[in-house]
Amino acid sequence: MNHALGISSYLIAAPMLALLAASLVPVMLKVFSGNREPHPFVTTAYGFIAVASALGLAITFLGGSKFGFHKALVSDGLALWASIIVLVSGAFSIFMMHDHVETQSKLFSEKVFLLLGSLIGMLIVVLSNDLIVTFLGIETMSLCLYVLIAMSRETVLSKEAAFKYFVLGSFASAIFLYGIALIYGTAGTTQFPGLMEQVGPLLESRNHLFLIGIIFVVLGFAFKVSVFPFHFWTPDVYQGAPTPVTAFMATAVKAATFVAILRLFQSTGYQHSVPLKEVISWLAALTMLVGNAAAIMQPNFKRMLAYSSVAHSGYLMVGVVAAGFGDSQGVASAAGIVVLFYLLAYSIMTLGSFAFVALLEKSVGQALQVDDVRGLGRTHPVLAGCMAIVLFSLAGVPPLLGFFGKFGLFSLAIEQNFYWLAIWGVLNSVVSVYYYLRPIVLMYMQGDDAPHVEMNKQIMTRFTLFGSAILIIVMGLFSSPILSALKSAILGRS
Repeated sequence: MNHALGISSYLIAAPMLALLAASLVPVMLKVFSGNREPHPFVTTAYGFIAVASALGLAITFLGGSKFGFHKALVSDGLALWASIIVLVSGAFSIFMMHDHVETQSKLFSEKVFLLLGSLIGMLIVVLSNDLIVTFLGIETMSLCLYVLIAMSRETVLSKEAAFKYFVLGSFASAIFLYGIALIYGTAGTTQFPGLMEQVGPLLESRNHLFLIGIIFVVLGFAFKVSVFPFHFWTPDVYQGAPTPVTAFMATAVKAATFVAILRLFQSTGYQHSVPLKEVISWLAALTMLVGNAAAIMQPNFKRMLAYSSVAHSGYLMVGVVAAGFGDSQGVASAAGIVVLFYLLAYSIMTLGSFAFVALLEKSVGQALQVDDVRGLGRTHPVLAGCMAIVLFSLAGVPPLLGFFGKFGLFSLAIEQNFYWLAIWGVLNSVVSVYYYLRPIVLMYMQGDDAPHVEMNKQIMTRFTLFGSAILIIVMGLFSSPILSALKSAILGRS
């Protein structure tokens, strides 16, 4: 007892504790100043300092293979790199919130507080070593997002989006919790290490309650990462939420949840259930198909990116299939490396794409259409060039970062004899080229007679777009050192 709740437990939780303490500062400043909103730059600075402090603590204390709070939390390479992805996504989202028309208001301090609160929930998820703790982290993350989406200055779409997200999210949480109950009733534990030991014997003995419990937990996760057929909320919520919040959801939420899915599938025992393998494989395949097919038909830029996000969840599910149904425990570790690299690449690309959208949105409730980018290559060549790099990377064009992410996932699938899934992923990537190249064609090959478009002067959002484009090129050219660092961190935990 004393050892479990010793100083090491609190060091593991240090990033979350730092965020909790720092998140109160902007709100308390507002309270003590007579409910007057501090200058947005001051609040943004406090938010960035909070995230930077948490990031520093994560790099300092996370990693290796340590447990805390009666093994409810785990500090390993997976947790370290997932924390970095989540916190960096949160920092850039705060920058975009400072600039954007829909998040600039008298409630800006509360919005930063809610974003930091959601980050705390995400860190709980990536550090969790127990399904119950994972559930608590997901609920903390989601409750903050429900309110954050509804607090937009847009009066109709944001409220509708928050309501849809809340109702469907509550339904998914109920399924998830019921699945945990079934797992505990059959396996006698909810901690991942003990659960992974029980997976093989329980599935081999055809324990149907345990199998249903696993399926229910997977369905709960599937809602959070927009896996078919639980993706229907995604385009409406992504469109209705303020663009900085959408960017935050599309990156940090997906990263945290996929890490939890990876922890659930870190066992070779799943090979005893062929139906489960088929279900997960087809979920991946259909998610890719539905996401890409729907994105082609979208005239709204944010809805196009929303369906693109659905398709990328399908690509990531290929890594989950390889992790859970590979032929050895080493494959699960390799899948963790590849999935983390893809999440890193996807987060950078998505932040850049939504930063571009935020720069073109001029007023509250005015939706950006894909056709609105006509002629931007002529009027704003630097910004258009950065967005072209982001879109090429999302399409998987070499030698950009997105290409190496997809190459890693599909290579892993081929190594584990999931040939049809790899071929299906490549074909879907080819389909996605159409809607990723369409804005580039409009920016550079059409719109000679288009009126001059005034970009919003959002310094921090421009920095996010420029930074994303630079990182896509640099990290694509030097992807090997990044993969080596991930390999060292992940394999060092075993």
